[in-house]
Amino acid sequence: EATGGVAGWNAIFDAVTAADDRPLPTDAQVLGAVWRASSDDSVVVCAAGGLPGELHKLWRTRRPGGYHVEYGFSCMGYEIAGAVGVKMAAPDREVHVMVGDGSYLMLNSELATSVMLGAKLIVTVLDNRGFGCINRLQAATGGAAFNNLLADTVHETLPDIDFAAHAASLGARSEKVASLTELEAALQRAKASDSTYVVVIDTDPGPTTPGGAWWDVAVPEVSVRPAVNAARADYEDKIKQQRTGD
Repeated sequence: EATGGVAGWNAIFDAVTAADDRPLPTDAQVLGAVWRASSDDSVVVCAAGGLPGELHKLWRTRRPGGYHVEYGFSCMGYEIAGAVGVKMAAPDREVHVMVGDGSYLMLNSELATSVMLGAKLIVTVLDNRGFGCINRLQAATGGAAFNNLLADTVHETLPDIDFAAHAASLGARSEKVASLTELEAALQRAKASDSTYVVVIDTDPGPTTPGGAWWDVAVPEVSVRPAVNAARADYEDKIKQQRTGD
């Protein structure tokens, strides 16, 4: 049974991480590229957004200590700072950071610290232009798109952030890539670098890999939106399926 489960998991991994002709890659496809570029003793570090769920479902840890992901509180901004600590604790291991644009903006200054300490990191920034995970949650609970993706915000001017230039300003080597093929080539350059290296790629904020546990996020009991009422009915059904612990 275990052998069959592993085979099924590997088949899903291959399917969802493979490149295709979509305009922008998914988180899973970027994860696959990073995994293929990582070495046996690599450590992956992540913390917030949709990425922890994708990593939990798909990352294949090769050796003990190779998976460092903060789940409990979705600590946005932990990724780079935490990775510096990981590198200090395991200086001989390659440390890959996977971080969304939202988390990167929350806290990025430890890039300068990693450069100063010689604590080399390989950082992949997935730019979906907003908070894609929360936007999906908003839609799943019946809400209308609002203020999570930059395109849906009320701001008069949408920021056009050059993350590669920003990382370079902190002393890191950096580049932005336009495809998964370019990403894989850039990750090889990052591995060969003797200093912290940041690779930026635009991603699709919508798709996620199927599967996972139910997320208990309450839905309003009263709303004029039919979508919210439908989501509330589904929420109440899910509540009935919870184990009480008695």
